[in-house]
Amino acid sequence: MISYVLRRLAATVPVLAFVGLFVFFLLRLTPGDPAILIAGDQATTQQIAAIRTQLGFDRPLAQQLLAWAGQLAQGDLGRSVFSDMEVTRLIGMRIEPTAMLALVAILMALAIALPLGTLSALKAGSRTDRAVMAFAMVGFSSPVFVVAFLLVYVFALSLGWFPTQGYVPLSQGLLPCLNSLILPGLALAMLYAALLARVTRASLLEVLSEDYVRTAHAKGMKPGRVVLRHALKNCAIPVVTVVGVGIAALLGGVVVTETVFNIPGLGRLTTDAILRRDYPVVQGLILVFSLVYVTVNLLVDLSYVLFDPRIRY
Repeated sequence: MISYVLRRLAATVPVLAFVGLFVFFLLRLTPGDPAILIAGDQATTQQIAAIRTQLGFDRPLAQQLLAWAGQLAQGDLGRSVFSDMEVTRLIGMRIEPTAMLALVAILMALAIALPLGTLSALKAGSRTDRAVMAFAMVGFSSPVFVVAFLLVYVFALSLGWFPTQGYVPLSQGLLPCLNSLILPGLALAMLYAALLARVTRASLLEVLSEDYVRTAHAKGMKPGRVVLRHALKNCAIPVVTVVGVGIAALLGGVVVTETVFNIPGLGRLTTDAILRRDYPVVQGLILVFSLVYVTVNLLVDLSYVLFDPRIRY
């Protein structure tokens, strides 16, 4: 187990290096010049050139890459072009809203998907099954921003149950914080829940047709106990896998959701940095998102041992 973990951790290094290299060249080869944005419309050519020299954008790409790699090796993600703050500090200031939003969305998705997927599998072919699959299809095909605007219109503007936008820090209380995250969390959870519900149904249907499940029924075991003790446990591996893979969709949805609900998290920071062509911030954020994704998938791989004792590394 230890050697496996070490191998997987070592494998993350080239992945992150490739991501950083790709983003570095992608941002610098796209049209646009951040020096012009910083200088303003009334700036002269000399002023723009001075800013480019100050930021190091006038140097060859190879020199810029080596300088950035040297900083990264020391844990330094650079400084923001616009705010002149360290990127690590900027990210640290925005972690809490994004972490809370992601946690609320994951819990909501699991609370919605697992019961619906189980019910759909147990009622396979019925109207209930078709209704659940219709919900999953609509949820999976609906863009996050459309769901977000609908939730705001119904529950914030029409009913007035929740705030339309903003984030209440956790330091001001858990309940106010959760209240500000209900709508964005639900908007973000819909796609995730739809995917999990479909996978739960398909996996559970396959397990329910196994001989040991029929044997448990033949011995007189109660149906609910059969499902909870045997079926759900043995269909957990595909579901856990989708939970890990779905983190990618979750990270992408965070950017849109935080923009719609005006949440000052990493997603909103990403949007602002891209619009301003703030290279150090964009590079740092993508590396952080990549590290989170790789870490989550590593934890998913390790969790297989809990659900299937036959697996050994």
